[in-house]
Amino acid sequence: MEEIIYWNIQTEKIIMKNFIVSILLIAITSLLLQLYLPWWIIAVTAFAVALFIKQNSFMAFLSGFIAIFLLWTVYAFILSSANENILVVKVADLMKALTKGSPAILYLITGSVGGLVGGFGGLTGSIARKLK
Repeated sequence: MEEIIYWNIQTEKIIMKNFIVSILLIAITSLLLQLYLPWWIIAVTAFAVALFIKQNSFMAFLSGFIAIFLLWTVYAFILSSANENILVVKVADLMKALTKGSPAILYLITGSVGGLVGGFGGLTGSIARKLK
């Protein structure tokens, strides 16, 4: 009985370690590659990380989603803050049906779109790993 409990704790630690490492690798690599390559490189990055780091499909999707969601949300906020949020306020005002005029909701929508692309890239990499 103690061996099973010990095994489960060790397995959970490995799963969480892989999850955190995946999030960091996807976020850092995507940040660097997006400086020189098109925006969709986030899907390729999440795919590659999920292909090489063993995770189940859900965790691969979640790590890709969280990494890119945080990256794009923070990056959009930083870029918008550079011009005192002039453009984001106007765009949020144009998209009142979705954002209710709130720039914060626009940041979340931006992060969600990127997160879905990264998540599906990670999911595809996880499934491709199983095909090896």
